[in-house]
Amino acid sequence: MARYFENSADGLVPDALSGFARAHADLVEYDGADGYVTARHTAPERRVGLLSGGGSGHEPMHAGYVGAGMLDAACPGRVFASPHNRQIYRASLAAAREDGVLHVVKNYTGDRINFGIAAERLADQDITCARVLVDDDLASDSEGIAAGRRGTGGTVLVEKILGGAADTGMGIGDLAELGTAVVGRCRTLAVASAAHHGPSTGERAFDLPAGELEYGVGIHGERADRTRPQGRVAALVEEMSDALLAELRPGAAEPVVALVNGLGSVTSLELYGIFGELGRVLDARGVRLARQLVGEYVTALDMRGFSLTLLVAGPDVLDFYDAPVHTPALRW
Repeated sequence: MARYFENSADGLVPDALSGFARAHADLVEYDGADGYVTARHTAPERRVGLLSGGGSGHEPMHAGYVGAGMLDAACPGRVFASPHNRQIYRASLAAAREDGVLHVVKNYTGDRINFGIAAERLADQDITCARVLVDDDLASDSEGIAAGRRGTGGTVLVEKILGGAADTGMGIGDLAELGTAVVGRCRTLAVASAAHHGPSTGERAFDLPAGELEYGVGIHGERADRTRPQGRVAALVEEMSDALLAELRPGAAEPVVALVNGLGSVTSLELYGIFGELGRVLDARGVRLARQLVGEYVTALDMRGFSLTLLVAGPDVLDFYDAPVHTPALRW
């Protein structure tokens, strides 16, 4: 039985993008023929277009971050499915500037393949293209996972920082180097007490007993390698934060940017409580919290869970993070 409010399973994404473009007509345009969204206004100093994309179901990612100070274009695929390389190619042509186009790609096999094919087609047209691969998910950091770490919540921070840098006129090589460095100092960990409902089936992707949670879940409903009792949120956040800090090992003078992200069905009341616990853990560990985002930024349809992302950021990175941004989903 269908659970989502939709005309049809095939129409869910294009109908949403059409409505999204109309709701934010002052900021974005939607190309329905090729399925991509472009920004109406970006800085004239930009020499490189920024393009991201991936499966839908993670709203406000990807289209929500198209606009001034962030992405020039985004290619949303079908729910939890990579965009077609034709979409990416067309969007890249629309976004490219004098120094080419930079693809921000989350580390999933389909995305890597399709963005790669699009890059080859761009090369045939003598359009410079480079890639920043986002693989921030700590839970999938295992030699037993051939595809490597997944790309998750850290993508938002990477795109914001690259947007601020691109607005200074930075070239494509320097942007790619900056983006890769930011990814290297960013990790995310996600948990869920209930999976999302599949749009075509209306059924949950997996079942959990009451009081249990998946520790290290993916944003497409990928189960973790362990299920554990949920317990008090203070202890859960402390465990997650310590795992992230053990991996990142920030220096005494290195501030961090934190993202507390809802996966689709966690309330603001809960998210701010989680952020409060995170702040207390960072204070106790002597880690300076420089900036924070709390809310839904990378969802997994209606998954009942949240993710924590920490980014170790130097002064230059903070300057790019603080640069003005005006998109449908992020602005300051």
